[in-house]
Amino acid sequence: MTVKRMDNVGIVVEDLDAAIEFFTELGLEFEGRAPIEGAWAEGVTGLRDMRVEIAMMRTPDGHSRLELSRFLAPPVVADHRNAPVNALGYLRVMFAVEDIDDTVARLVERGAKLVGEVTQYENAYRLCYIRSPEGILIGLAEELG
Repeated sequence: MTVKRMDNVGIVVEDLDAAIEFFTELGLEFEGRAPIEGAWAEGVTGLRDMRVEIAMMRTPDGHSRLELSRFLAPPVVADHRNAPVNALGYLRVMFAVEDIDDTVARLVERGAKLVGEVTQYENAYRLCYIRSPEGILIGLAEELG
């Protein structure tokens, strides 16, 4: 076996404070934030003169983390926030939630938009996609029964 576990999923954002607030409302726990720069960071990313501020968010079960990054340098080169769910290489994050209707209502109050509708898959899940105020595609799943 090569993979031990998944450490985190990373998402680049424009407004780090707003993203922290949004994911806190979703139920993730803020771990901290830090500036990232220097030769080691440039070596890992392949970006010269890289400066980024990150915030780490942890799921309540403690098993998964989300790394939110705001690039200060170099400038962002592409924007995939409005790409449809079938775009090649597109990233979406899905979270299991206790009450999908309540979660959607709270996130819509924070500026999220429901992509389609909340649907039910057999007798197993209620599912939907939302876009955060930054346009990040997020899946929500409520396990039934």
